[in-house]
Amino acid sequence: QVQLVESGGGLVQAGGSLRLSCAASGRTFSGYAMGWFRQAPGKEREFVATISRNGGYTYYSDSVKGRFTIARDNSKNTVYLQMNSLKPEDTAVYYCAATFLAGSRRLSDYDYWGQGTQVTVSS
Repeated sequence: QVQLVESGGGLVQAGGSLRLSCAASGRTFSGYAMGWFRQAPGKEREFVATISRNGGYTYYSDSVKGRFTIARDNSKNTVYLQMNSLKPEDTAVYYCAATFLAGSRRLSDYDYWGQGTQVTVSS
């Protein structure tokens, strides 16, 4: 029903920046709140950021607050994650996801997931 495709991952040095994009199919994108999660090797998938349907509300995990910015462009059916001041501990596969629940930060609240994009931060 809803297809999410992440892009923009890659290899950067510590202190660098990347912008991830998540393109959604369909015409119901604006009806979903969106989130970003990440999963590092040997770790469980963890919450990164979420944004409300109209972009008016955002929430970040403590580990990325002040460094990452989530945004969306509903006219393009796309959500973004701007990542600045990257650290080696940010290395993970990053996933975007969609939910009907506003302000959700729990993995179980999200209904649709992309396949992920790899972000590697070297020291």
